[in-house]
Amino acid sequence: MEQRYYQPEIETMKLEDMQALQSKRLVAQVKHVYENMPYYREKMEQAGVKPEDIHGIEDLHKLPFLSKDDLRDQYPYGLLATDLKNCVRIQSTSGTTGRRVVAFYTQHDVDLWEDCCARAVVAAGGTNEDVCQVCYGYGLFTGGPGLNGGSHKVGCLTLPMSSGNTERQIQFMMDLQSTILCCTPSYAAYLGESLKEHGYKPEDNHLKAGIFGAEPWTEEMRHNIEESLGIKAYDIYGLTETSGPGVAFECCEQSGMHINEDNFIPEIIDPETGETLPEGEKGELVFTSITKEAFPLLRYRTRDICVLSRKKCSCGRTLIKMAKPMGRSDDMLIIRGVNVFPSQIETVLLNCGYTPHYQILVDRINNTDTLDVNVELEPEAFAAAKEQLPEKERALATAIKTMLGISPKVHLVEPKSIIRSEGKAVRVIDKRKLHDA
Repeated sequence: MEQRYYQPEIETMKLEDMQALQSKRLVAQVKHVYENMPYYREKMEQAGVKPEDIHGIEDLHKLPFLSKDDLRDQYPYGLLATDLKNCVRIQSTSGTTGRRVVAFYTQHDVDLWEDCCARAVVAAGGTNEDVCQVCYGYGLFTGGPGLNGGSHKVGCLTLPMSSGNTERQIQFMMDLQSTILCCTPSYAAYLGESLKEHGYKPEDNHLKAGIFGAEPWTEEMRHNIEESLGIKAYDIYGLTETSGPGVAFECCEQSGMHINEDNFIPEIIDPETGETLPEGEKGELVFTSITKEAFPLLRYRTRDICVLSRKKCSCGRTLIKMAKPMGRSDDMLIIRGVNVFPSQIETVLLNCGYTPHYQILVDRINNTDTLDVNVELEPEAFAAAKEQLPEKERALATAIKTMLGISPKVHLVEPKSIIRSEGKAVRVIDKRKLHDA
């Protein structure tokens, strides 16, 4: 495939020029944050650092970290760095206690985000002659709006399908001859199976590429999707906190994702000590947003375990690459593209009067994530409630769905049926093979 770029002057920029640009933007961003975000200004003062101490990227390590806990604690407006009247949009993700993380965007922020997504679309072979079917969720979820905007920037005919309604997805895909598919990898795999059930072979559709993200997936799953849909499958990475999809994207080499480092400075740190690690070492991925106006996070800890590399890429892009995340340094699960914490489920159980003895079972069946929650009843409650168990299970499932946004299967089980542990309780059994060894 002929190499094309959406913004070649950025995507193929020399390292020294990129670092000079990053340094200039970092200095300006630190000043902006210090002057407009009291919470982070206090963090800087506690760390004994002032804006004039930051002369470039070599001083990045002096700045304090931000974590998701900070974002929850400051919900909703505590990390807003501009007047609310300058903001045109919010996006949001769930949090561990139901308190959401809300990210704000000026029009400038939206434009830069869409540019990042446009780079991903072009890297996947997208042009103004393509039909791009976006099956990520819209609304507060960043997947749909991000790829929708990126597709528009490239000039693709964009189908804003959102998620679900597979029959309609297939109808539009075949009738409008979609060439690029954007969705979660598990839904892509499901679409492949559904097309086969409808009697279609991979060569019957017009798809050439897919841009898949929002959940972990393996190389094995990539090959499965590529075979079932007859496409080339590209990875995309993003966080609601930093903008959404498009923070990093895969090129034709498919050996890691190029980070849009004109907007985001990546670091790898030791998750225990916070020490910055050299290139090529495995650790926790940290991002600093250097162009965002409304919600500019400095040294944000993603909890994703990753490796960075500047090895020359055959696509011609000079942007640094991140490997597929190899797991997380915390206990968060990503189920059907939704962030799920065991503590969320525990909160619901305790609020509903159930015991803290529970177990979460996650699996992937027919390329779709499943969530089962086993909850022990007290002996008296179990004996008294045998007839009402189905009703109680449904009610608890509804309460958990309200918290998480996805439906579980709840099983109320007899006392002492969940294995106890003398150490940490085994709260989660995840049977999915999400990360390659």
